[in-house]
Amino acid sequence: MADFPPALLDAIAFAARAHDGQRRKDDRTPYVSHVFRVCLIARHLFGVDDPQVLLAAVLHDTIEDTTTDFDDIEERFGAQVARWVAALSKDKRRQDPAREDEYCRTLSASPWQVRVCKLADIYDNLSDSGNQPAEKRARSLSRSRKYLDALKVAMPLEIERPLAIVEELWARHHAGAK
Repeated sequence: MADFPPALLDAIAFAARAHDGQRRKDDRTPYVSHVFRVCLIARHLFGVDDPQVLLAAVLHDTIEDTTTDFDDIEERFGAQVARWVAALSKDKRRQDPAREDEYCRTLSASPWQVRVCKLADIYDNLSDSGNQPAEKRARSLSRSRKYLDALKVAMPLEIERPLAIVEELWARHHAGAK
């Protein structure tokens, strides 16, 4: 990316502050490393160079997992990025399984930009699942399958290659879980 967007640096710093003190499921890794990896996966593995999509990738968990709200994202990064981040956020006020069903419906109706961010999120979660106990890995694998199926509904052409990459990783993890 020869023309590195300053807004991406701002989003990285914003995400780092928002996720300050949070840890991944291994209780050791700073959570913010996940959102950085999601952005890197979108950019370098999937080949996405749209700065707005990369902003959404870095910010994808801020509404769901921090005190950040839609208005904070919209004010700082614009309405488009805020809408995408909101679509990537589960409504924590709802209980499972209704929350998961609503989230899958949202993913199925989302534009390719949201879907490619979710694919990068799934890819990173699968890649990092070796740091989880077996029962959590099985749950993560099951949820990932649900999300992948939702992302395939009326699938935009822009996500064909990223979907194939994530499907291959999912299959390897599924085979290893048996």
